[in-house]
Amino acid sequence: MKSGLQIRRQAIHLIFAITLIASWGCNNTQTESTGTSPPNIVILFADDMGYGDLSSYGHPTIHTPNIDRLGEQGVRFTSFVTGSWCVPSRTQLITGRYMPRVEFGGGTGSDGTGGLPDDELTLAEALKNAGYSTGMAGKWHLGYKESTFLPPNQGFDSWFGLPYSNDYRKPWVQTEEPLALYRDTTIVEHPINQQTLTTRYTEEAVSFIDASSEDEKPFFFYLAYNMPHLPIHTAERFRGQSGGGFYGDVIETIDWSVGQVLAALEKQGVAENTIVFFASDNGPWLNLPDRMLQEGNKPWHQGTPGLLRQSKATTYEGGARVPALIRWPAGIPAQPATDELVASPDIYRTLIEVAGGELPEHPVDGYNIMPFLRGEEDRSPRDEYLYILRDRLEAMRKGKWKLRLVEDDPQLFDLQNDPGERFNRAEDFPQIVEEIGSEMRQRANELEIEIPDLNAEE
Repeated sequence: MKSGLQIRRQAIHLIFAITLIASWGCNNTQTESTGTSPPNIVILFADDMGYGDLSSYGHPTIHTPNIDRLGEQGVRFTSFVTGSWCVPSRTQLITGRYMPRVEFGGGTGSDGTGGLPDDELTLAEALKNAGYSTGMAGKWHLGYKESTFLPPNQGFDSWFGLPYSNDYRKPWVQTEEPLALYRDTTIVEHPINQQTLTTRYTEEAVSFIDASSEDEKPFFFYLAYNMPHLPIHTAERFRGQSGGGFYGDVIETIDWSVGQVLAALEKQGVAENTIVFFASDNGPWLNLPDRMLQEGNKPWHQGTPGLLRQSKATTYEGGARVPALIRWPAGIPAQPATDELVASPDIYRTLIEVAGGELPEHPVDGYNIMPFLRGEEDRSPRDEYLYILRDRLEAMRKGKWKLRLVEDDPQLFDLQNDPGERFNRAEDFPQIVEEIGSEMRQRANELEIEIPDLNAEE
């Protein structure tokens, strides 16, 4: 007997198919409404936005109608996971791989000498090879010391943004490296005006969409906000406008930005055949180091993980599970929110395959989730996820179960019934602890990383 969810998904898929057939009957040429042409792609990536920071994820005083609209017209994920801090999450999105697979050769923040090597196929490179125009605005954080590490040499036709996080300057970080704004590979502003970063990034995105929509080529734009990473900033016209305080003003500025991007797509007549994906790179930065509580930064200038446990730089759900929404009117039917497991490497693989691009020859850690999003499959192809923090595999999710090996004793959580990770079920299900623990050791060996040496085998 089919479940209610299966019946609903099949009904949605049938209605969507009938709509497409009707549109084909009206116009048998390749148009954006049929989805037969390669879709344009826009990725909107927030920095340190918490799982509970959006209206659609339960925030009572911050209002985000434009971001929420993506989920209403497409799919809102409630079990979307990524890296637990900036660099791993961006690595997963841009290369489709867990960070230990990538040989950076050093750090990627200020004074860091590492960066993406030539043998990594970035999402922008794969799409460019498939005939796309590519552009980026915002935070990179995947290498900057050598110009070959910067976005214009990693598949992006243009870039306007910061090479890493917006706190990489004194007094927060003891560095002599200037925190500078780049246009392609040239510094164009130092010191930078952070109050207008979000608005200027938005102008860059809108200009790119306007220009690219005139071409026959499909386009890809990656807007990686520096906000709401500390120190938070927003333009004066947004200050005091939110019911959620200064932090709420910053989140609602990002929502305004999303609205501007969506309006540009509508104005150019390309919204129907454009995939728009929004997510945060990781959870909120709640366990602030003392160095950050200077020059006006306050502990309440950060967001909330909602019902989830802990925050950024931990392997609890509050660090890795983030708000995420996707919309593609010509290709994905609007449907209820899904709690199926999806991860950022899946976005890499899905977008490349939908665009008709070629994947790299080396292993990738993502799945193509488009058949699931279209309603052709009832379940996400992903059943597992590795929670890696600083070259240690600390936890693994398998189905509804998550095993974490960091505390004195193994922690086993039933994420279906306990997403807040309040109840340790390890003593109740020792066999599951052993099974997932064994698989964790295998995966750690494959990735050549450590695993906490605890009593998981006892």
